[in-house]
Amino acid sequence: MGDDTATLHMDGIPADTLLKVKKYLDCFHLSLQKLQEVSARLRKDMVRGLGKHSHHRAPVKMLPTFVTAMPDGTEKGDFLALDLGGTNFRVLHVRVVEEEQKVLKMDSQICAIPKEMMLGSGEQLFDHIADCLGDFLVSHNLKEQILPLGFTFSFPCEQKEIDKSILIRWTKGFNCSGVEGEDVVKLLRKAIDRRGDYDIGSVAMVNDTVGTMMSCGYRDQSCEIGMIIGTGTNACYMEEMKNVKRVEGEAGRMCINTEWGGFGDDGSLKDIQTEFDVKVDKMSINPGVHTFEKMISGMYLGEIVRLLLVRLTEEKLLFNGQTSEVLLTPETFETKFISEIEEKEHGLENTQKILTKLGLKWDLVDSRVVRLVCVAISSRSARLCAAALATLANRIRGNRRLDHLKTTVGVDGTVYRKHPNFSDELQSTVRRLAPQCDISYLVSEDGSGKGSAMVTAVAQRLALQSRLLEDSDGDDEEEEEDN
Repeated sequence: MGDDTATLHMDGIPADTLLKVKKYLDCFHLSLQKLQEVSARLRKDMVRGLGKHSHHRAPVKMLPTFVTAMPDGTEKGDFLALDLGGTNFRVLHVRVVEEEQKVLKMDSQICAIPKEMMLGSGEQLFDHIADCLGDFLVSHNLKEQILPLGFTFSFPCEQKEIDKSILIRWTKGFNCSGVEGEDVVKLLRKAIDRRGDYDIGSVAMVNDTVGTMMSCGYRDQSCEIGMIIGTGTNACYMEEMKNVKRVEGEAGRMCINTEWGGFGDDGSLKDIQTEFDVKVDKMSINPGVHTFEKMISGMYLGEIVRLLLVRLTEEKLLFNGQTSEVLLTPETFETKFISEIEEKEHGLENTQKILTKLGLKWDLVDSRVVRLVCVAISSRSARLCAAALATLANRIRGNRRLDHLKTTVGVDGTVYRKHPNFSDELQSTVRRLAPQCDISYLVSEDGSGKGSAMVTAVAQRLALQSRLLEDSDGDDEEEEEDN
């Protein structure tokens, strides 16, 4: 955090203890110069990811999303949204009201996916999704309408078109047969055909980060970056088409899903990885993958803190050198504890409750040291995230050859929303790394629901416009022939 905050947390810790503890925390403090270096590395990796021939070797994948415009305020109508990203999936009915510039969630329903279905056949999974969608349409009297659908499918996919997305691999405990390498939109449509009693309109495949950007873009049309920093992390932004070498066409812009969690997978962040990061990576289910994500996202921050606390206890700098069985058990220090410990008003009190819960015998100095550890880890996360975000803002400014960029970032994720200091730290660091960018932040309202409906609404508007253009082109020719 800022120097004042850090000094505040050091109060009440004896000088000799503080000196020894800081030896372990110094590796988490990244100078502005180091953050600028990190930003320069990400900038290089983004160019590699956009390249036609360098893409397959790039750790930052820079995936085209085929979303080529932001909302312009004229979108309207009723839409369905499907959100599948874990053990539950949601079905929503969303209405976009042009006059009020509002995206309204009319109804929604959560459907569970049984564990055995997560490991069964793909046909069985998509039949279950089609059944739940059908039941939703029946119970909300929508079955007779053919509504466009936004499909947020939060698994690694290669998008070929707005309505064609190939699953690369299952994650999050899913392993359904016959889906990897297949187009998930086709599988959904086949399942709806098998059921045979309803139909859907056009489908737009949506990454949750793009949904975040689009749900904010309707409220603020200068929004051109979406960022999630929660359990995982990712970002998307509007790139000039001429730089997207893997897609035909030079005109206009396209939203790029950076997949920045993979930054560093080629070893480019080795100099800032600590021994604790290395350990977290080795113990994870995907060693060597998602290096950047493991340093900054909610799924891993608590574990980094736990490993540090164990080390400090072994060095007799905490709890009189006495650990507990709970503290020695992986993943027992939850990331939400960090937010509770750093809370301004009741932080110290919360720390003591958490340490008791972890079976530790603590004194006042211990609770202050633990708070200092949490500050070091969350601060590094916010500053690294800021370095990545500043890279995107600086790229947009450079693409447009602007002296000064004014833009908005749509943000979501529990770390950003819930941590008491994260957003302030992130924003102040971005200001220092991208001084010529004036950035506003808008917290997303349901990116994977309302946002995916908005992607579908924009896709429909563009399709209608291009049809109108084709029609009018034809009229011109006819008039010329008549003369």
